[in-house]
Amino acid sequence: MSSEPGYQAPTVTVSSSLPKRKSDAVLIVPVVSGQDDDSTATVVGNPFLDAEAVGEIEVALQALGAKGGTDQVTRVVAPSLPVASVLAVGLGAPRDEWPADSIRRAAGTAARSLNGTETVITTLSDIDLESTVEGLILGAYRFSDFRSAKTAPTDAGLTAITALTADTKAATKTEAQRAVDIATSVATARDFVNTPPSHLFPDEFAKRAKALGEAAGLEVEVLDDEALAQAGYGGIVGVGKGSSRAPRLVRLIHRGGKDGKRVALVGKGITFDTGGISIKPAANMHHMTSDMGGAAAVIATVVLAAKQKLPIEVIATVPMAENMPSATAQRPGDVLTQYGGITVEVLNTDAEGRLILADAIVRACEDNPDYLIETSTLTGAQTVALGSRTPGVMGSDAFRDRVATLSQAVGENAWAMPLPDELRDELKSTVADLANVSGSRFAGMLVAGTYLREFVADGVEWAHIDVAAPAYNTSGPWGYTPKGGTGVPTRTMFAVLEDIASNG
Repeated sequence: MSSEPGYQAPTVTVSSSLPKRKSDAVLIVPVVSGQDDDSTATVVGNPFLDAEAVGEIEVALQALGAKGGTDQVTRVVAPSLPVASVLAVGLGAPRDEWPADSIRRAAGTAARSLNGTETVITTLSDIDLESTVEGLILGAYRFSDFRSAKTAPTDAGLTAITALTADTKAATKTEAQRAVDIATSVATARDFVNTPPSHLFPDEFAKRAKALGEAAGLEVEVLDDEALAQAGYGGIVGVGKGSSRAPRLVRLIHRGGKDGKRVALVGKGITFDTGGISIKPAANMHHMTSDMGGAAAVIATVVLAAKQKLPIEVIATVPMAENMPSATAQRPGDVLTQYGGITVEVLNTDAEGRLILADAIVRACEDNPDYLIETSTLTGAQTVALGSRTPGVMGSDAFRDRVATLSQAVGENAWAMPLPDELRDELKSTVADLANVSGSRFAGMLVAGTYLREFVADGVEWAHIDVAAPAYNTSGPWGYTPKGGTGVPTRTMFAVLEDIASNG
């Protein structure tokens, strides 16, 4: 067991052949559906199975009526193979190429169906090694830190993966390690989100972020509540003053090269959101344990950038607070001064995320970044507009579109949204520079993005990713996505960082 903080992933071995001796492993193989409804599944051709083994698998699938439909899984036995059993996972209709996320999702579905299995071997990796490794690790993820012996899993979960591929050169093994690092970072973000607010409050969140950062070789700075007040972080202090657990601001810096671009990351870290004095309804309020999903993803992403040694500078600025109602909480109608001097009339204390983010954005812009990416579980309006799986991206037109395109390529599927200029008028206040909400019930996601735009420095290309629903899955699991924390948009942000490192 590694002593390094963060999620501990299964070990991954790249091999070009099946084991010679019988093992307790489960072999995962991809299958496709036939041309008509009566056809049964057939094994996707690969160099690892001989005709006898393929025949055994396909006969068993036929006996069970397996069709090979997308994400369909069927467990069979193939006596000639040196494994305990075979898990066939469907890819749907045959095709010349499968999208990476189809392979990632198939691997995740397979891993979820093998709960309790410690060792797997897969030929799915011969189609797409990185997507297979990512999908298996993310699909096998589970969070049981708060279960007693009465309900905790009795097995170790997935601990070892052998990825079969015809190409086992050093570059291939580097690809596999990259996939492990990405999946580990997503799982670390999930762990943060799934940790209950009784155990993850601002000070503890800051300590864990610091430990992760130091282990990855990052520069770390933590501002406590006194330092925040002295420096004028009015948004973070205002939101946090209703709680007995004081706010924090964490800065994590990856120095990847003096000649590369500089990217600022900002993530909302509300460790629990009651709504404050503008209190939320009791129903489903427990889902607000996820209101630090943006911060979790940002911390995971900057650590991943360091592990992958990206040749750019990445500076994460992460505000953390707990939004509680109390005798000391801010009130609707209060006016606060954001870091940098803009005054804000707080008309709704449940629109608190934008207050802490505005402080962090201004501080991040003091570093003179070329790009700024901010992500947050910001508005219920995101769910109304785009549903539970599609993040909304707003910001500078070109950079917004770039982020959305890369997000779709990695399977997190963010969608570009506009920021109409007329929405700025809805944030006018009679007593301050801005109000924190509009008087309209419409376009709530876009209004929040418009508010944040006010704090981005001129000349900085920026994108705001609203992951209110995509960061936390309240329904059943699918593919490589579990119930609870999803880790979205960690893979999107890392893809953007890699693209900036390569293309500027």
